[in-house]
Amino acid sequence: MTDLDDRPAEPDLPEPYLEIDPYEKNWMRVSIVLLVAFAAAITVAGFAAGFQLPGPESRVDPRTLLDTEPWKTPGVFEVAEGEYEAYVVAQAWSFSPLEIVVPVGADVTIYVTSSDLQHGFKITDTNINMMVLPGQVSKLEYTFDEVGEFPYLCTEYCGQGHAAMYGRVTVLSQADYDARTADTEATDASGSEG
Repeated sequence: MTDLDDRPAEPDLPEPYLEIDPYEKNWMRVSIVLLVAFAAAITVAGFAAGFQLPGPESRVDPRTLLDTEPWKTPGVFEVAEGEYEAYVVAQAWSFSPLEIVVPVGADVTIYVTSSDLQHGFKITDTNINMMVLPGQVSKLEYTFDEVGEFPYLCTEYCGQGHAAMYGRVTVLSQADYDARTADTEATDASGSEG
């Protein structure tokens, strides 16, 4: 006999046992149902309903941005009856232009880019909120159905002057817009004659 035969017998251990509390089972079921529901909602929103996150519309060279059209003279341009394009440049620490003026009911396509840093562009009381990166042009479309002023501001901290980065969208009645446009055209015409 060897010393191995003298050792004590292995204790009888119970079989491995895993029990999940019914309370935990219910929470796991709820979690799985929520995960499936969220995945379905995202799939439907992205593919069936056509919801899209704002992405880069195009690319520009931030070093020559301010020398190329339309970024050289950012502003609002009427491209068709009731349709406008607004070009906005974000730079430390301001937006250009500071005001976007459109008539009520206008469909506005907003293009925003940066010439220097990462910025944000949010128009309050709307669903417009874009990240603005140098070299990328972000684009969103919006219909302004109410007369009023809608401030826009930078939502990404971009340095010491960040708090001063704001502007506004002014939505006028059609009559007020026509009068303001006529005044601007008259001022431009008299300035170019002299």
